[in-house]
Amino acid sequence: MKQILVTIPVNDRHKAYLENIGKDCIFTYRAAAAVTEEDVRAAQIIIGNVPAAMIKASPRLEWIQLNSAGADAYCRDGVLAEGTVLTNATGAYGLAISEYMIGVALMLQNKLYIYHKNQLDHYWHDEGDVTSIFGSTTLVVGLGDIGGEFARRMKALGSYTIGVRRTAGEKPAYLDKLYTTERLDELLPRADFVALSLPNTPQTNHIMNEERLRGMKPGAILINVGRGNAVDPDALLRVLESGHLGGCALDVTEPEPLPADHPLWDAPRLVITPHIAGKFHLQETFERIVRISGENLEKYLAGRKDEMRSVVDPATGYRKRS
Repeated sequence: MKQILVTIPVNDRHKAYLENIGKDCIFTYRAAAAVTEEDVRAAQIIIGNVPAAMIKASPRLEWIQLNSAGADAYCRDGVLAEGTVLTNATGAYGLAISEYMIGVALMLQNKLYIYHKNQLDHYWHDEGDVTSIFGSTTLVVGLGDIGGEFARRMKALGSYTIGVRRTAGEKPAYLDKLYTTERLDELLPRADFVALSLPNTPQTNHIMNEERLRGMKPGAILINVGRGNAVDPDALLRVLESGHLGGCALDVTEPEPLPADHPLWDAPRLVITPHIAGKFHLQETFERIVRISGENLEKYLAGRKDEMRSVVDPATGYRKRS
């Protein structure tokens, strides 16, 4: 009889779904903000994110199903005991975040952020030429659910899509070309759009440094929805102020939250949102998280751990490939 702690905001329908799968389990439901260390230490299975410091390599915890795609906080030494299964919510966020990415891409290339300011200022003015997704080249760095869904949408709108990922593999149909990270520097000058959807690892920290930002095609647009530290903020500010980039959208920043006095707030051609592209703002995102949790719970309880979705390798922070 497994003790299961659920911290995602489920309703009665969701509870019935999970409890029907775990018929012989004992479920405890807690709001994420109300979880105690005692709750965590008593659990054999956790569905939802809890403060990583509360886990402290608990020998009782067998598996934690995150409600986030990012798993870096749980991959640090001393958080999970050896053998604890870690799964993330890859597959839940691609819809919402890829549509956000399309939205900010259109906003920047059509200068809608300028027209909105002009509206607030009651200023009628033609801001000049724009660009199009049709006929463009899109470079997607990080090809999980989010990057893949964005590439699929950009290709449908007429962009030539290039993917970059850590390891080689079969090229999906939504990409025109696929490369590994070693080719990033030669690919950046080709792209009109560069999209980052990367986890937080030592290898991705400031992967977009000043040299690479200036290596991007003049007038290109950068979009970051993964982790804020993928982009060097001081370098980004200098490059935006130089006029080299056509625009940038950040749903994640370094630091985060971005302090009110940080100079990036006033950088030209920059759209900043407070890490809201994912979360549960779209109901379908949450429904997908519940379904992923239920499917993994069924497999775990049946002893089919090798069939579970989105198992994360704590050594790398990336999902294990089947």
